Amino acid sequence: MTELLLPPGLLLVIGALFMPFGIKVRNLLIFVLPVLCLYFIWSAPADYVVTLPFLGFELVPIKITTVGQLFATIFSLMALIGGIFAYKTASTLELSAAFAYAGSAIGVTLSGDLITLFVFWEIMAIGSTLVIWAARYEGAYRASMRYLMVHLLGGLLLMIGIAGHVVQTGSISFTPLALDSIAQYLILAGFLVNAGAPPLSAWIADAYPEASPSGSVFLSAFTTKTAVFTLLIAFPGTWLLIPIGIYMIFYGIIYALLENDMRRILAYSIVNQVGFMITGIGLGTEMALNGAAAHAFVHIIYKGLLLMSAGAVLYRTGKRSCTDLGGLFQTMPWTALLGIIGALAISSFPFTSGFVTKSMIAQTAADQNLIIVWFALAAASAGVFLHAGIKFPWFVFFQKDSGMRPAEAPRNMLVAMGVLAALCIGLGVYPEPLYAILPFAVNYEPYTAAHLVAQFQLLLFAGLAFFVMLPMMKRTLTISLDVDWFYRKLFSVTDRVGYNLLHSFNRGVTNAIQQSWQGFQSTFQASRLSKYHLASSWPTGSMVMWIGVILGGYLLMDIFFK
Repeated sequence: MTELLLPPGLLLVIGALFMPFGIKVRNLLIFVLPVLCLYFIWSAPADYVVTLPFLGFELVPIKITTVGQLFATIFSLMALIGGIFAYKTASTLELSAAFAYAGSAIGVTLSGDLITLFVFWEIMAIGSTLVIWAARYEGAYRASMRYLMVHLLGGLLLMIGIAGHVVQTGSISFTPLALDSIAQYLILAGFLVNAGAPPLSAWIADAYPEASPSGSVFLSAFTTKTAVFTLLIAFPGTWLLIPIGIYMIFYGIIYALLENDMRRILAYSIVNQVGFMITGIGLGTEMALNGAAAHAFVHIIYKGLLLMSAGAVLYRTGKRSCTDLGGLFQTMPWTALLGIIGALAISSFPFTSGFVTKSMIAQTAADQNLIIVWFALAAASAGVFLHAGIKFPWFVFFQKDSGMRPAEAPRNMLVAMGVLAALCIGLGVYPEPLYAILPFAVNYEPYTAAHLVAQFQLLLFAGLAFFVMLPMMKRTLTISLDVDWFYRKLFSVTDRVGYNLLHSFNRGVTNAIQQSWQGFQSTFQASRLSKYHLASSWPTGSMVMWIGVILGGYLLMDIFFK
């Protein structure tokens, strides 16, 4: 047994501070820190707890739970594999920020109290903002500021909610919460902002595609899945999460089908997939919660693979729009093949990881006779295959030849993609190791004849529909309006108008005061009082001297006449 004195995630946060000390040091830390973090996560015994007194409260910076270990494990693995993908092309700033970001996400998953959780939550917001900003161009900087604005709002809601909860209950324990007061609703709202729930779902597609090719990989892994973890712990079985999750599912599908930018397609797909997880949390049964946790685990893997594939294309071609791409399988065959594996996994194709997790959520809806929810999940599965399973690989690698002949992705990128592809297939063929680390005992068999036939039929007809409607699927250089229009355009206009009005008002008040003062001076100059010396204008030095004399006199009087 290993005695943990500090949260394992702090290894990555502290290690990130040493990455600027040379390329060799940075590359060594990329490989060593996640492995050490994994060792400490799994060497600690079950239910291991570390407490720390703080301002009359008992902080729990380390609390080892089954679900916490699950999320901390995949976060550590993504820090390692993302580092392999990025270390030859990413800047030191991006890698440092990414590891601090990953470490703080791990810190959240192993937190046992709301104060520790909030501290890591805010470090995570700073680290992820820097990952976007590290792309170092104007669009990335603007996107990072909008991203930070949204997450500051979420952090503010969470902070107020935690403060209210502590006042009402006197407890800071991070345990299941009942939605019986405004404080709990604010905590829920703070978590949902990070999950990409409505009405602020647009921040994911606004910010993630503006990061570097490797930055998007890191971003896809941590923020939304950390929010899923917190919802799993604090709000399992909350019915409100079911309609929110279903909204996110179809929102992500519709906007992804309308999108032309390959990385924005995948960003909208994140919202869609998190919607499945949130729906499972809302269903609240042990199977549904297992399905939500397992789906978060495998989603990080196949979404990372898809974004690595897109990032490799962007790195080699400099192009993001589907209308500029096509025919790349000829010179990037490995990138295309590995991207297709990720596309099959996200589509829940049998014998891939998505099939053995997402079906647990749908089965729960069927078992509870929630027919509308079940039909919605089934329709959504077809929509996922349309936009991520077929649209992304088809338009990027196989549509009408763009004439570009880029080189294959660098070897380190292929290695990272190969590891994730192997996990997608391995967990799909043999899911028992994943099932063994889920929060509850698993009594579920994904590979039944009914499941296989239903899924193959669904995917077959979805694929047929795509190619029948292929002319309609081709995108043009258009912009899809979303809620982010308000804070990108409308708020900027009102901000300028408000600034101009305030500036005009300030200038008018200042001129009025100056004119009044000048009138007073003129009146005073014309009066008899201006003839007296003490009433005349004095130089600053003289004023200071006389003030000193008066204060000195008061001091002497106080000494001698006290």
